[in-house]
Amino acid sequence: MYRVAFAKMHASGNDFILIDNRLGQVTGDIPAFVRQVCRTRFSVGADGLILIESSEQADFRWRFFNKDGGEVEMCGNGARCVARFAYLRGICGRELSFETMAGIIKAEVNDGLVKVQLTKPTDYRPGINVELGRKPREASFINTGVPHVVYFVDDLNAVDVLGDGALTRHHEMFKPEGTNANFVHVLGGDRLAIRTYERGVEGETLACGTGAVAAALVAGGIGKASSPVRVATWGGNSLTVYYKWDGSEFSDVFLEGDAVLVFQGVIEEGALL
Repeated sequence: MYRVAFAKMHASGNDFILIDNRLGQVTGDIPAFVRQVCRTRFSVGADGLILIESSEQADFRWRFFNKDGGEVEMCGNGARCVARFAYLRGICGRELSFETMAGIIKAEVNDGLVKVQLTKPTDYRPGINVELGRKPREASFINTGVPHVVYFVDDLNAVDVLGDGALTRHHEMFKPEGTNANFVHVLGGDRLAIRTYERGVEGETLACGTGAVAAALVAGGIGKASSPVRVATWGGNSLTVYYKWDGSEFSDVFLEGDAVLVFQGVIEEGALL
């Protein structure tokens, strides 16, 4: 697996290692490989790693891994990056589809801006109470490809993202899979601001695409915003979420935002030590 060609990309500050693995250059214990190369300082460093593989159902198949080596169904920011990466590599055209564990994802690449259609959200549960350290917190739950809890807060700067995020992520209500935790402030005018604790990263990330979608959908479901919703990420970038809401379920969900190619290179043996 030494000397593996890769690209480094980020979407709104959420960064990923991308590898064209259609010829099978990455094999063996892939979760261990992911943990090694996603380390900061000692290796390439990233929030996650994406492998592109061949597919009989779409332009390609992806495998998405969080930095802890866990393979998960979906990542909105990663989806935008893999769509642009595949387009730049000539694997597909500007309009494309790719296979994920959550289903077939469609995307459209327009220079550095990418719009992806997510799978239909499931398990929407507004107005639930989550006990955090003996203190009940009102929240909502929705699965936008991966599970998300959404809390609305008055001040994002005052939120204990690491503490409350970890308690939520490992809460009994959401076992065994666990959940991501989102803290959302309503700015008005169909605009939100968000901070996210990500499962698998086990900490706060500068942006989470499926978390931004979860925030926008929950806000729409309870009348705090309407499509399209602009979501300001903690990294400073903005994502746009489009959807339809008929009063009982969501459909036609799209996420639009940047996807930036940072650099390309080769993973050497030293990155795996």
